[in-house]
Order: sequence, then C-alpha cells, then structure tokens
Amino acid sequence: MLQWFRNICEAVSTVVEGMWVTLRYWLRTYDPERRTFTEKYEYPELPVPVSARYRGFHRYDLTTCIACDQCAKACPVDCIYIDKERVTQGKGFRVTGFTIDYTKCMFCALCVEPCPVDCIFMGATHDLSCYSRDGCIVDFSKLPVEVAWGRATLNPTAVANSKVISEPVHGGPNQ
Repeated sequence: MLQWFRNICEAVSTVVEGMWVTLRYWLRTYDPERRTFTEKYEYPELPVPVSARYRGFHRYDLTTCIACDQCAKACPVDCIYIDKERVTQGKGFRVTGFTIDYTKCMFCALCVEPCPVDCIFMGATHDLSCYSRDGCIVDFSKLPVEVAWGRATLNPTAVANSKVISEPVHGGPNQ
C-alpha cells in the first residue's frame, strides 16, 4: 500500500514539474502584440517570405530540356512523368509532356541534381492548394512559359488553365 502512494505521489509530482516547465516557457515567450499568421504576412494576397534554400514547387524550363529522363529516374517516389517523341529531322527528342504529381512529391530535390542542362530546380512557391487531386498534377509543358519558368506565380488558376490547352507551349531545343 505504501508503494502505491509513492507511485501516485511521483506521478503527480512529475506532471506538476512538466506543467511548470511549460508555464515558465510560455511566460518567457508571451507577447501580447503577437499577431496571427495571416495578419502578419497578409496571406494569400502577398506571398509568404521564404528562405533562399526553400524547396517549394518546381520550376522547369522546357526550352533547354533534352528529355534524358534523369530527373524521373532519380525521383524516389516516381512522381515525374516525361512524355517525349523522337525528332524526325536531326537527333534527340521533343518533350511533349513534363508532369509532376504533387500528391506524391516529397520535395526532396533529388530530381534537381542529375539534370545535365539544369532545366529543373526548386522554386519558392509556398502553397498550391486545390480542392481536387487533379489540381495537384501539374504539366509544366502546357503551362505558360512565364509561369513554368518562375517569372509569374504558380497558382491553382494557372494550373487549371493549363489543363484546357491541348498542345504544349514549346517543343524544346531540338526543333
């Protein structure tokens, strides 16, 4: 019976000690002027500031891609799909589709390193929310060039508009 009371006393004292540590840190960091995330950054009207090495949604330059499939082979979750066809005049391939499935992508940037022509890299886009899984599949070959290359914002509206276009915007360097 005495051991039972010791166990109860020890359990209560450890919970009180943990709560005291939590209360102490809360009092140290409490700031009455602190605002919510959306008040501080005015999201989604203004983009969220991200660090220089942030790994956001990809940027892709179709004009320099040689369709070597190195990025798709390096992807550990197989979320990159490259459609290509052989060029009739000359040698090489023509990229007809470069699709990334962001429901699978884990933003590891392993697809960036093996690219011999540096046509794919990680961008700084923070959020690409959508209401359907179809909106998370982005075909960079059908996006407008300024969006795919990163000069404009990659947003759900641009992705939805790219699904209406049936032909790729650019054929690549071998045309």
